[in-house]
Amino acid sequence: MLVEIHPDNPQEHRLDEAVKVLKSGGLIIYPTDTIYAIGCDINHQKAVEKMAQIKGVKMEQANFSLICYDLSHLSNYAKPLDSSVFKLMKRSLPGPYTFILPASKSVPRLFTSKKKTIGIRVPDNDLARSIVLKLGNPMVSTSVHDDDEVLEYTTDPELIYDRYKDKVDMVISSGFGKNVASTVFDCTGEEPVVIRQGAGDTEGLI
Repeated sequence: MLVEIHPDNPQEHRLDEAVKVLKSGGLIIYPTDTIYAIGCDINHQKAVEKMAQIKGVKMEQANFSLICYDLSHLSNYAKPLDSSVFKLMKRSLPGPYTFILPASKSVPRLFTSKKKTIGIRVPDNDLARSIVLKLGNPMVSTSVHDDDEVLEYTTDPELIYDRYKDKVDMVISSGFGKNVASTVFDCTGEEPVVIRQGAGDTEGLI
């Protein structure tokens, strides 16, 4: 189903609908502070597997991120961080950044793989964060890509719905998305390194 939710003042009953879908093991497509993304409840293994099928990747190859409300769940999914990395995340989030971190022991079990890293996102988007807050735990998430050879990301939620209506349980329409993904920091080495320059400005952060 296609559901319209106001980007700045999300309607509570609509948010509740989205959370109900997630808690029942369904998939949603929702806006972030960058591009539209597919999300599911981290506690539903079958939903994570279905998301991998939609992306056309095996579970052990899936580079999904966790969408968090804030950094309070960080210790559940990432190993203890160097203080400089934590300070960088505090300065940057919420914002259009993904942080690749060494994964905790719980992550390989979640993804039924030998996954040693995990991407963490806290988007600067009230709607996305409200869904996660109501859900009570992070969402597993991946970008909505476009099949077009020129366009990398679909920005129109109606077009997204036309393409994904038979693959996901809910598409949230909240205006046009952006067509630039998040900036990605790899924080698994001695110093954070930008491995993808995206929507986020990195000047003065590192």
